[in-house]
Amino acid sequence: MFNLPLQKKMYIIPGGCLTFILFFTFFGDKGLLRIFELKQDKNKIDARLADNKTENEKLKREIVALKSDRRYLETIARKDFGLVRSNEVIYQFPQDKKQP
Repeated sequence: MFNLPLQKKMYIIPGGCLTFILFFTFFGDKGLLRIFELKQDKNKIDARLADNKTENEKLKREIVALKSDRRYLETIARKDFGLVRSNEVIYQFPQDKKQP
């Protein structure tokens, strides 16, 4: 390698520098592969954020309904706690057993 003519050595040095620069452009800490990974992470976080915002809006509407809507409150009490009005009759039927 040391016995190469000067003209060939002049191609090796810039070629090595170019290879070095390209390597770090793709694989370095701030290289293209890292940027691609960060964009994917950002997209996942944005999707989670949108889901959380939707869930927050749903919960805000439910809070408002629980504070102001008596029919909604009654529905929740009936469904979750099994409450009934004083003049209602409850019929309980046995559950059907599934045959194999």
